[in-house]
Amino acid sequence: MHGQLGFCQGNSGDPIFTETFGSGLQNTSLPAGTTTYTYATGQDPEDGFYTVSSTSNYFDWFNINDHTLNDTNGRMLIVNSSYTAGEFYKTTISGLCENTTYEFSSWLINLTPPNGYCGAGAIPINVSFEIWDNTDTTLLASGTTGNIYGTTATDWNQYALVFQSTVGQTSVILKMINNAPGGCGNDLAIDDIVFKSCGDAIAIEDNNNVNSITLCSTQNPNVNTIEVIPDNSVFSSHYYQWQISTDNINWTDIAGETTSSIAVLGISTTTYYRAKVAEYAANLNNLDCITFSDVYEIIIIQAPEEPATNCWEEASFSDTTCSWTVTGTQPEAPTGLECWQNATFNTASCEWEIEGTQPEEPTDLECWEEATFSDTTCSWTVTGTQPEAPTGLECWQNATFNTTSCEWEIEGTQPEEPIDLECWEEATFSNTTCSWTITGAQPEAPTGLGCWQNTIFNTASCEWEIEGIQPEEPTNLECWELAWFNTDLCDWEIEGAEPIEPTDLLCWQSSIFNEETCEWEIIGNQPLELRDEYLVLCYNNVLVLQATSNIEDPSYLWESGEMSQSITIDMEGIYEVKVTDGCFTEIITFNVSLEEVPIIESVKTDGSSIIINVLEPNNYLYSLNGIDYQLSNIFSNQQGGLYTIYVKTFECEIVTTIEHLHFFIQKFITPNGDGTNDVFKLNIAEFFTNTEVYIYDRYGKLLYSAINRNALWNGDFNGNDLPTSDYWYRIVLDGKEFQGHFSLKR
Repeated sequence: MHGQLGFCQGNSGDPIFTETFGSGLQNTSLPAGTTTYTYATGQDPEDGFYTVSSTSNYFDWFNINDHTLNDTNGRMLIVNSSYTAGEFYKTTISGLCENTTYEFSSWLINLTPPNGYCGAGAIPINVSFEIWDNTDTTLLASGTTGNIYGTTATDWNQYALVFQSTVGQTSVILKMINNAPGGCGNDLAIDDIVFKSCGDAIAIEDNNNVNSITLCSTQNPNVNTIEVIPDNSVFSSHYYQWQISTDNINWTDIAGETTSSIAVLGISTTTYYRAKVAEYAANLNNLDCITFSDVYEIIIIQAPEEPATNCWEEASFSDTTCSWTVTGTQPEAPTGLECWQNATFNTASCEWEIEGTQPEEPTDLECWEEATFSDTTCSWTVTGTQPEAPTGLECWQNATFNTTSCEWEIEGTQPEEPIDLECWEEATFSNTTCSWTITGAQPEAPTGLGCWQNTIFNTASCEWEIEGIQPEEPTNLECWELAWFNTDLCDWEIEGAEPIEPTDLLCWQSSIFNEETCEWEIIGNQPLELRDEYLVLCYNNVLVLQATSNIEDPSYLWESGEMSQSITIDMEGIYEVKVTDGCFTEIITFNVSLEEVPIIESVKTDGSSIIINVLEPNNYLYSLNGIDYQLSNIFSNQQGGLYTIYVKTFECEIVTTIEHLHFFIQKFITPNGDGTNDVFKLNIAEFFTNTEVYIYDRYGKLLYSAINRNALWNGDFNGNDLPTSDYWYRIVLDGKEFQGHFSLKR
């Protein structure tokens, strides 16, 4: 497992562990084993004490609310740090996924105001986050907040540590360590501790480079493919499972859709798509180990019902706007009506109807007379002349005037037209001969008929009619079959043979017949497993890389060309070997880092602390005696004196040493008998030729002195305890003078 300070760079999953410390006005304590500090039991938490409370109204601290949102009377962990650095919170996190990147985070705030009792010299808070294995014996990852000073803004700040679990790693232990010294300051509150998985930020878009589309219910989507695009900020590999939803809340896996893209067609209701993504295939169905892509939306607008229209209107539907358009114009009212007429529109027939009655026409006219109606006068006018006798009569006719009909009547009978003609015959009358002539020929029978056809002459239509039905072409043919019509047998025949199933498949392949393409398709992916191992090469040494695998009787191929199971290296770098039996393949990547000799850049004194700085900080261990080592480069509350500093590598036991004279002057003493800061102490006389130490009250009265010996003053004068106040010192070391003051607190 490897860790780094910072937050997930892509998506983050739902929390698998959350600690908000609950809510309520009553203070409470932590479960046994969660902290090494002492519960304040309702009192103000002194140094080394804690409480879980909804208020931080102690001493002159900031009085703030807890960090959890919408948490009425929410509690937080309040810590008054101990005088010595050490662990103040520990908990076990279970249910982790193997081979998964996680983010641990917590919200912290410095409770000491910069303008309070401690003033500008208030000790800042400084907290380390440590991730240990579930046996609490191996440190897996760590990070430090650095000094966090109090500000008047009283803002909570979030700090995080990113790390990755390894194979078999399902639980870890979280520790929070106080790095700063105790005293005036170093008081903090903690809330909302969260563990959650990390994953890539994963965009989604279709072949038009958009992540949503809005369509009418009468349309089909104009997209063919949706694809997810991870930003590769966290995952080194990607395994997919597409999901579908109708409400963007409840999701269902789509069987067989496990690639980075999916085809989408024929959607009739609003539908949402997304992909579950895991870095390892085994984690894909575990909600604690995956991340989700963005959501692709297909919004379907239901087409409205067709609107009601007038008889002259027509409604047409537009797929583009998903709406109806009504067009049409009412027929124009008729014009040019007679003087006695008016027009009325009939909605049933969708036409104008004309009504009115013309004045009655005059009667008793001569048969050749005619009454004419005048639109101008809206009355009748009688005109007319007796018709002239007809001329140009047919050969069999003569004319007689009929006063009843007022017409010349032509009498005579044309010779009768012949009857019982064939349908193709025609009779023509000749005025010359005054008789009928018959002409015409019967139509020829059709040729080139199908084997199932015959002809019959229809005397009604005077045409030849073709009868008969061709046998129906067979249906439900297999994709490889073809039907053809045999005119000799006058029937359909079926030909074709099913394609032969392929053989000689590779061990991971299988075949399936595709009814659409009418071909055998070969499916299957060659089994391939990728594995990373992380090793350390000690400086000026060699390392044997051993390729171990569950593949039986494998062959080995290193990038260098070697074909042995192991190789020996003497340089850091990345080494890759392919292990295969011809079917199953595993690629092992050895990430080898060089454990360099630590170089001490500087050692400095900061108050009572010794701080060791190295070039190119790594996972080094630090010691002041060469026996007891620690991860932190800060040693707090150390007495003055000459120290040998030891720095060694974590893996290879390479040690670098340097001497450092630790000299500091205390800022305060608290002579209360608790063993911490009880006296003003200066134990460095043996390292100088001449030493002088003088202590005065504010009026310049000498209270204590030590010449060429170590100073040890317990805050009294002539056996009487001096009161809380500031006192002044004058220190001379081999002629170099130091002056200042310190506080005595009782």
